[in-house]
Amino acid sequence: MTVEYHDPRAEPLTPPQPYEPRADLSSSPVIGLLANGFPDSDVFLEAMEAALADCLPGAEFRHYNKRNASTPASPALVEQIRAECSVVLAAYGH
Repeated sequence: MTVEYHDPRAEPLTPPQPYEPRADLSSSPVIGLLANGFPDSDVFLEAMEAALADCLPGAEFRHYNKRNASTPASPALVEQIRAECSVVLAAYGH
């Protein structure tokens, strides 16, 4: 008896494109970390800060939390992040 395996992965329709960062992370960036309000999203971002701080020793980090995973960040919070940060990472947890 011969066993055949089917590979369910399809060929990509478009070729992968490398990510091009939009912020200059080489000169003391201010990195915003936005938790979306799911449990432990803020804890995850604290761990993310520790990992990023090793790679970006001159970076400053600011934490934000929109507090409710069911609603968008308020315009005031978005504007605060935009005014204070070079780049922002958003995360969710469970």
